[in-house]
Amino acid sequence: MKKKGILVVSFGTSHLDAMEKTIQVMEEEIAKHYTDYQVYRAFTSQMIIKKLKKLELLSVMTVKEALEKMAEDGIQTVIVQPTHIINGYENDRMLEDVRAFEGKFSEIRVGTPMLTSTDDYKKAIHALVEDVALERDETLILMGHGTDHHANAAYPALEYILQTLGYSHIHVATVEGYPELKDVVAKIEEKQVKKIALLPFMFVAGDHAKNDMAGDEDSWKEELEKAGYQVRPILKGLGEFPSIRNIFMEHLEEVL
Repeated sequence: MKKKGILVVSFGTSHLDAMEKTIQVMEEEIAKHYTDYQVYRAFTSQMIIKKLKKLELLSVMTVKEALEKMAEDGIQTVIVQPTHIINGYENDRMLEDVRAFEGKFSEIRVGTPMLTSTDDYKKAIHALVEDVALERDETLILMGHGTDHHANAAYPALEYILQTLGYSHIHVATVEGYPELKDVVAKIEEKQVKKIALLPFMFVAGDHAKNDMAGDEDSWKEELEKAGYQVRPILKGLGEFPSIRNIFMEHLEEVL
């Protein structure tokens, strides 16, 4: 057994197809790159962990359980890398769980979520511009999760940086925070936009992407189509883009 371990922490998803394309690919890339480390998985969503166990008979550990398992396995150096997008509640809870294990390992270090430094925002933007193929005259709306945590400021900051870098055809809205879809619609109405692409600004294209963004009822797609726009949902999580995964790899490299 390797005495060094990397714990990859994700919010999680109950959509196995989406998990395979994002979380699994990220973990495999890390394992391939850091061959002297044992790679472990943990999810922060208790609801998803319970759902996977009940419906798929799939067991995924919580952060606490994974750290206990690593201690049992004799791991001495622990690196924790989240696949979280912002430094919000999920990341706070993960850090709290990690702090409880200080002193149980010879070393424990934690990487940061995707949007942490100003450079991260720019890298994420350039990655999307490079990897998302837009049609001619198409406006892109990114669907962020949103939160009442102060880290929600990441979304308006991302919108501001997008505009500053000259990407006036890309906007950010959130499901549960600010800006809302109506805020973006108010902006694009002035530009006489006709075609809109929707992309989840989330690591995994799960429930929010399939239902709230691209669903046929009570979705962003339906709302925009009713307003007269031609809408093209892109059902790809951020974890499917190699250049986005590379940002997480850089954060991991920093703590290593």
